Amino acid sequence: MRKARGEERKEESEGKVCGFCESKKEKKKWYKDRFFLTIISTFIILTTAWFFEFTKPFTLAFLEYLRIIWWALLLGFIIGGFIDYYVPKEYIQRYFAIHKKRSILYSVIFGFLGSACCHGVLAISMELYKKGASTASVIAFLLASPWANLPITIILFGFFGLNAFFIILASLIIALVTGLIFQMLDKKRLIECKSHHIEFDENFSVRSDVKRRVKNYEFTQKNLKKDVKGVLKGSWDLTRMIMWWIIIGMLIASFSNAFIPNEIFMTYLGPTIFGLFITLFIATIIEVCSEGSSPLAFEIYKQTNAFGNAFVFLNAGVATDYTEIGLIWANIGKRTAILLPLITIPQILLLGYIFNLFL
Repeated sequence: MRKARGEERKEESEGKVCGFCESKKEKKKWYKDRFFLTIISTFIILTTAWFFEFTKPFTLAFLEYLRIIWWALLLGFIIGGFIDYYVPKEYIQRYFAIHKKRSILYSVIFGFLGSACCHGVLAISMELYKKGASTASVIAFLLASPWANLPITIILFGFFGLNAFFIILASLIIALVTGLIFQMLDKKRLIECKSHHIEFDENFSVRSDVKRRVKNYEFTQKNLKKDVKGVLKGSWDLTRMIMWWIIIGMLIASFSNAFIPNEIFMTYLGPTIFGLFITLFIATIIEVCSEGSSPLAFEIYKQTNAFGNAFVFLNAGVATDYTEIGLIWANIGKRTAILLPLITIPQILLLGYIFNLFL
């Protein structure tokens, strides 16, 4: 029997949230895949150092970045694979439907536990909204995930050491505060929000479900083999989704390290009010995935010792991302899209200024 048109549309919407996001069912040939193309192109660029002397500083800078974060990348992708395989989406959706203050906290927590890049999390966020999650919850999740999610947390520690803790904590605070502000605006009907809710069993308990799954799990060779494959598949999918952005960021950062004089960084991106606003401007116009921005932010920090500027570059890039704002405008509403940068940017600049004073 032919499927009803409504069912076809439903399947299409589940497979493809928006024009920016590719269908999960669509499989590209390897030579058309951005991940493999980036790997091959990078290898060709780096090997030019064997033939052209002036490219050696670029290659050495790239290899130095790789030496700093290879362990963080590997660990982050493995942890992301565990999260992807073992944490059901139903757990997340269960807590996004509550239009109460604790739903914002849940959104930030699940954003932290997420394993998608900033562009990948856009699809998840819009799908959650279409299924009934509140606007405030979606915004909190959207802000918490790119910089506070667990795999990227590990990568940031690889770059910034213990100072990465301040980036993560500040990012979570911004996501939480912004979510609460949007929830207040929602109650006053000043932003768009769908009236329907996600349908779920009120008596459903995540804790009980976890206990049931653990109790019913059989430690057999077959199950363990299946789990290992599932985790590795999740890690590989995450690698293909994120790694090419990280490589692009490392290439740009390596170019900056090798060919841009330190005086330019100190003059325009130094630990001053002017430097913060210039950093904000650069973060706004550069369209690089959040993971790709981390090497650039580290380069700013290394050249200027302005930790606040690095923080602004990381977070402002997410808050002012025009792909993100465009999708919010199209899927949620123009007021929400306009208010997102207006609410987040002052918080980001204030925290960046404080970091420059004390770190």
